[in-house]
Amino acid sequence: MKDWFMQSWCELLVRLALVFFCFTLWPKGVIYWGMGVLVLAWLMDGGISRFSSLVKEPLVVGILLFCGVWMLGLLWSDFAAIFQGKWRKYFILLTFIPLFSLLSKERLPWVTGALFCSYLGMVISGSYQWAMQGMQGTPLFDMSYLSYSSALGIGVILAVFLGWETLSRGKRLLSILSWLMAMLLLFLQFNQSARGILFATLVVLLLMIILRYRAEWRTLVSGLIVIVTTIVLFASSSDIFNDRLQQIGADLQSFQQGDYQTSVGYRLAMWDVGLHGIAEHPLLGHGSGMAEKYFDDSIITYKQGIYRNLPEFQKTAHFHNELIEIGMHLGLLGVLAFVFLLWCWFQIFRQNRMTLLGSAIVCFIFISGLTDTFLLYSRIPPFLLTVTAIAVCWQKYREAPDRTGQEYTSNKGKGNQNPQIFLMSA
Repeated sequence: MKDWFMQSWCELLVRLALVFFCFTLWPKGVIYWGMGVLVLAWLMDGGISRFSSLVKEPLVVGILLFCGVWMLGLLWSDFAAIFQGKWRKYFILLTFIPLFSLLSKERLPWVTGALFCSYLGMVISGSYQWAMQGMQGTPLFDMSYLSYSSALGIGVILAVFLGWETLSRGKRLLSILSWLMAMLLLFLQFNQSARGILFATLVVLLLMIILRYRAEWRTLVSGLIVIVTTIVLFASSSDIFNDRLQQIGADLQSFQQGDYQTSVGYRLAMWDVGLHGIAEHPLLGHGSGMAEKYFDDSIITYKQGIYRNLPEFQKTAHFHNELIEIGMHLGLLGVLAFVFLLWCWFQIFRQNRMTLLGSAIVCFIFISGLTDTFLLYSRIPPFLLTVTAIAVCWQKYREAPDRTGQEYTSNKGKGNQNPQIFLMSA
């Protein structure tokens, strides 16, 4: 009786920890509390004993290797620069390990409901601020327009995919609601100033339609017409989108005239310096944490100091490009580790027969990283990892509900097993 009572309390605490983590995704800085609680729950649930089975998952391997390369880069870095810059946020990816390990068949509805409610609250808050006060992002959560637009873009991708999944199961009403939700989120995204993130969303949508209907030409053409028409309507109705589009031309003209203190000009200047820095140490980079220091030091003399005033326009934080950022720190070694991470991210979806969703998420990460350091956002990577964990576990349990249920109930006292353990034990 005492053992049953203790197990019940532990199970309740684990579920509350998972719910708490989902609600800490959006407020600024609170995610680190959520990660701490999640790790404690994982340890309490006997997560270390399941680690050897957990590393069989592709994404876990990719994350461990990627973070391991960053640790290795400390060997050729200056100690004084180790604690500078945002590069340490890449280690947030390790959140996937305790999160995925804790998800069981009984806990999955709790996490799914909590994530949906927290996401919905964030979207409503941001849309209210935009509609009523004309503000960008989500001021209530101190969330920038870049993070808010990224969350909207991911929501669009998930809603479209969910619409196809529910339609294939004969649930027409739910599929229509999903596609309407996707259109609403896309409309909100058109009214945010994040041009690169919006571009990534649109490219991924077109890719998803092509991959989904590549064998059905009539349906493919109809789908492309619908999405292109929607894009044109949303673009023409958004003053923010048109202003940002016109600003690109003005920024490029200013850049040609030697004015680099614009949104586009600043990025081009950063990339110029970054590529020069990579060329100096192409294989191993300058070391973990050294990119920011290199930029501030090199702009004084590089090209006769034409970029020396850039820190006055914006404080140096990163290179606004994932590949250049990683290459500056770790060179070709880091870029290969990043590519391997994306490949592993795709593999975990492919192994669970969700190739379309995996392709969409990986392409969204890569394209978004062309104009910003996407994986350095403190909110979006944990959100994407949570979505990945939920999607993979739902698919595993849907394919073998009886087996997972039996395995789960037969391991009392050993902690709730990770779904991949159920399948591999067969």
